[in-house]
Amino acid sequence: MSQYDVLIVGSGAAGLTAALNLATDRKVAVIAKGALGDSASARAQGGIAAVLEEGDSFEAHVRDTMIAGAGLNNLEVVEHVVAEAPAAIARLAELGVPFNTDGPDGWHLTREGGHSHRRIVHVADATGWAIQQALEAAAEANPNITLIPDMAAIDLVTGRHAQEFSTSGAVHGLYAFNRRTGAVETLTARATILATGGAGRAYLYSTAPRGATGDGIAMAWRAGCRISNMEFMQFHPTCLYNLEVKNFLITEAVRGEGGILKHPETGHRFMPDYDERAELAPRDIVARAIDGEIKRDGLDYVHLDISHREPEFVRTHFPTIYARLLELGIDITKQPIPVVPAQHYTCGGVLVDIHGRTDAPGLYAAGEVTQSGLHGANRLASNSLLECLVFGEAAAKHILECWDQLPEPPAVRGWDESRVTDSDEEVVIQQCWREIRQFMWNFVGIVRTTKRLERAKHRIDLLRQEVNEYYKLFRVTPDLIELRNLVEVADLIIRSALARHESRGLHYTLDYPETSLVPHDTVLVP
Repeated sequence: MSQYDVLIVGSGAAGLTAALNLATDRKVAVIAKGALGDSASARAQGGIAAVLEEGDSFEAHVRDTMIAGAGLNNLEVVEHVVAEAPAAIARLAELGVPFNTDGPDGWHLTREGGHSHRRIVHVADATGWAIQQALEAAAEANPNITLIPDMAAIDLVTGRHAQEFSTSGAVHGLYAFNRRTGAVETLTARATILATGGAGRAYLYSTAPRGATGDGIAMAWRAGCRISNMEFMQFHPTCLYNLEVKNFLITEAVRGEGGILKHPETGHRFMPDYDERAELAPRDIVARAIDGEIKRDGLDYVHLDISHREPEFVRTHFPTIYARLLELGIDITKQPIPVVPAQHYTCGGVLVDIHGRTDAPGLYAAGEVTQSGLHGANRLASNSLLECLVFGEAAAKHILECWDQLPEPPAVRGWDESRVTDSDEEVVIQQCWREIRQFMWNFVGIVRTTKRLERAKHRIDLLRQEVNEYYKLFRVTPDLIELRNLVEVADLIIRSALARHESRGLHYTLDYPETSLVPHDTVLVP
């Protein structure tokens, strides 16, 4: 058993930001399911939204966020996050993040869909990777931070796991499977922060990393926390269509810098047919438009074309995309890019307040795992890394200020596997995994109907029985841990979608195409 002051689950921008802010006073452990840098943060291409341009304003950034979120955002949270953005970016620059500059006067700002001004600071088209590297280097250099890769979290430790049983609902750490030793370890702490990312791998096509299986959302739900707005799954409009290369994202900034969406057979620029903002419309509108073109004409993909811009401009602004596609035989300075929508971001999650607190004493959460009120029914581009930075710091600050009120960890029972055996049928896990991702894509995708959702609910109920039975009989493995969580989050997504009898933001259903006059959150209570 290992004990720390604070335990952070997840090593992306939210987790490492929290760790660095806590390490001034506390001993912190950061666990990662795989390698430390294998996070959604590291894959973020676009950048971070902040008001830094003359003529822009906090009010405009707030308004753009609220419009994209279809009125479901929490105004207090949006105003707070937007106001904190410039300082968060300045701190990253101090850590050595090499943001692109625009001469001696300041950073280069680009524009993305839904934004009324240029306000995206970036490191070419690999911003997330640069931020991840800087945060990791700072964490590794801090003697109060212990970084632990290859630890797959299983469940949160609550009073039910104490040697003296308690129903307080407080969280005292977690059980985790050590991939290197094959043993389950118990890690306790006075405060625990979930920074585990989203649930994108519940879908067949996703830009999310392999480990985005909704672990934090599922664990928090099982620990008694409310989950909110899981029906709002964002589909990125432009993922590379390639039969060999999966999940390569074409950043929003390509459209922000003049990229045009065209019908691949006729060459028709179709976005003005759907929205007056054309390619700069919010992601949900662009994704539905592409999905509509593909389904109407039986296409495999549409074209995203930026070849009309100067070749040097394209190579300079999008070096990663240019180089990768050139390897695949596509010269984006001369040719269009074949693209399709793919699941990209989980806008719902564990319900938290402005300090990152969940319903469970001692448990905090930050980043994509949460429903903080920032994104509402649809995330505005480049607000996600910003949320990680602001809420990672907020959670750390609240923990330090309220340290004496946090619950002391009790004596906890170790992991008991005396009544289970090693599995001899791993094929069951792979079959269930494929089945979930397929029917979630077909029935709970970009456009929904009640009948499709009911079919998905019927299938997830059957799979839950099979997976629970399997979990009771066999020792845990990383694949089984992820499958158990996938079943949980898929069920939460379906239940949330069935509960919303309107179309709003990312939730579009043919049975309820109108938007209700009064916005409301979907809140599921364990």
